[in-house]
Amino acid sequence: MEHITLLIGIVIVTALVFDFTNGFHDTANAMATTISTGALRPKTAVAMSAGLNLVGAFLSVEVAKTISGGIIDESAGIRPEVIFAGLVGAIVWNLLTWLAGLPSSSSHALFGGLIGATLVSVGTNGVHGDAVVMKVLIPAVAAPVVAGLAAMAATRLTYRLTRNRDEADTAKGYRAGQIASAALVSLAHGTNDAQKTMGVITLALITGGVVAPHADPPLWVIASAGLAIALGTYLGGWRIIRTMGKGITDIQPPQGFAAQTGAAATILASSHLGFALSTTQVCSGSVMGSGLGRKGGVVRWSTAGRMVLAWGLTLPAAGLVAAGAAFLAGQGTWGVAAVAVLALGICGAIWAASRRKPIDHSNVNEGPAAEPVGVVTAALRTVSPPPAGQPAPAADAPVADAPVTAPAADAPETAGIPAQTSGTDTPTTPAPRLKAATVSR
Repeated sequence: MEHITLLIGIVIVTALVFDFTNGFHDTANAMATTISTGALRPKTAVAMSAGLNLVGAFLSVEVAKTISGGIIDESAGIRPEVIFAGLVGAIVWNLLTWLAGLPSSSSHALFGGLIGATLVSVGTNGVHGDAVVMKVLIPAVAAPVVAGLAAMAATRLTYRLTRNRDEADTAKGYRAGQIASAALVSLAHGTNDAQKTMGVITLALITGGVVAPHADPPLWVIASAGLAIALGTYLGGWRIIRTMGKGITDIQPPQGFAAQTGAAATILASSHLGFALSTTQVCSGSVMGSGLGRKGGVVRWSTAGRMVLAWGLTLPAAGLVAAGAAFLAGQGTWGVAAVAVLALGICGAIWAASRRKPIDHSNVNEGPAAEPVGVVTAALRTVSPPPAGQPAPAADAPVADAPVTAPAADAPETAGIPAQTSGTDTPTTPAPRLKAATVSR
């Protein structure tokens, strides 16, 4: 490490800052459903996730190799300031989507930043287009669909297997299953996402001549990336946890277990194959699939639509920010300093805006405001009514269509005999019930 220059040191620190934002941005991937169903307390959930993210960082380096030598051509004249600009673009987009509570992809923000900065600095020959298509774009489309279908099938199977069991009898088992599956997702997240920062730092070391081309990440790089993402995870991205846990669909414990298990299997398989997919998209797809898999469960398509829009904008938006940063950083030392100052100013402004309506562990489970029933939701409710004995979700029901509620059996008026009152307006004990009133709904 004695050959690391000041610029490479700045790049390493910036990469670890990105890793930190990745941690709190993606905490929801592992813990949103576990927190929303009450299987774990919020602080306990993020602490467990942080520890397993750290462990997962040491399990594989395949994704790191994809970042350091697969997408960006190491020999195309990439300089450390290019990587710095790419990281700035990724960090700014991560913080903007965190402020909006949108679970966008930290991975795609990083890819978009690196690609945008490289295109401005060295041109198209610095980007391996086939690797971008095969290892970024195709997984981006396929992964949430595969995870969603798996979660939907698992949810339907789970409810079918337990349809004759009392809910109280299965609650404890599902709670344990959710904790175990959340732990698996956290481990998978560390295995996949921490490696992306390892790959960026390794790429910076290669471009600076510190390590040989195509080298594996040094041990200190693996440890620092694991610690950074674990710390970010522990602080908790409560805004995105609320969206994932309460904003997409109303999660019940069987759905949470099915969604997390499907997501973990998808992420671990992709990490083994070296696909640097978005854990956010996988977990979001699983949550939507679990909402469709439960009879009577309804996905809030307006929230899902905003998420998909953010997914589509992530690569180009982070790329544009990084391209501007790369152009400025290419002007010399003053340009790098200007990029750093601008990035700090933007990040500070985003943080200040987040303090206006803070969200933390104390209010993370407050549900979203009700929204009107759309065409898709109404159709799904028609063909997939709720199970017997369970009311339809009320979060999406419009106020104007609410049915008139019949008097309850315990109402103070019975069989046409009104409650007796004293001289004041306060009713006293009603007359004895003569005959139970029959209410036809």
